[in-house]
Amino acid sequence: MSKPRQAEAVKLMMSVISAEDGVFRDVMQILAVHFGRPDFISARMLFDYTNYYEKEMGENLIRRIVSFDKLIAPESLPDVKLLTNQVEDQFSGEGQRKINIDPGYMSAAHLILATGKGYTHRPYLRDGIYADLTLIFTDGAFRALAWTYPDYAGQDVTTMLHKIRGKYIDALKAV
Repeated sequence: MSKPRQAEAVKLMMSVISAEDGVFRDVMQILAVHFGRPDFISARMLFDYTNYYEKEMGENLIRRIVSFDKLIAPESLPDVKLLTNQVEDQFSGEGQRKINIDPGYMSAAHLILATGKGYTHRPYLRDGIYADLTLIFTDGAFRALAWTYPDYAGQDVTTMLHKIRGKYIDALKAV
């Protein structure tokens, strides 16, 4: 029989997509109030893996990967997703988002993203939010799964995720 124990704290991270640098800066200020200081903000990356967001948000979308220095409880992920949805709404005009924020967390073993869309590989958490097991970390590397979005499986993103994971492991050692 397994003995239940408290889950280890995890590293909050987000993919933030927008065509407007000013909106990104404003959103980061709001997120810092709620989640603490960012300890990683990637360079601007052209988001051209899909045109899924173009109709709503425009062309020439830029993505940044962000992580925060304060670790979180994994069970708080639905609260994070609901808050980022509110922030997206705050920066919407005429039913069109200006920013997309996809929060998730990194543990030593995997990267989980939060989503409002259920699917076979996405267990329900609560309040309309599902967990998406996006990548696993094994044998010293992130590994894509059959359903992993191609951009998350790409070397540019996994290189950044290695840096964020290093910060996470250092934070665990400091606890």
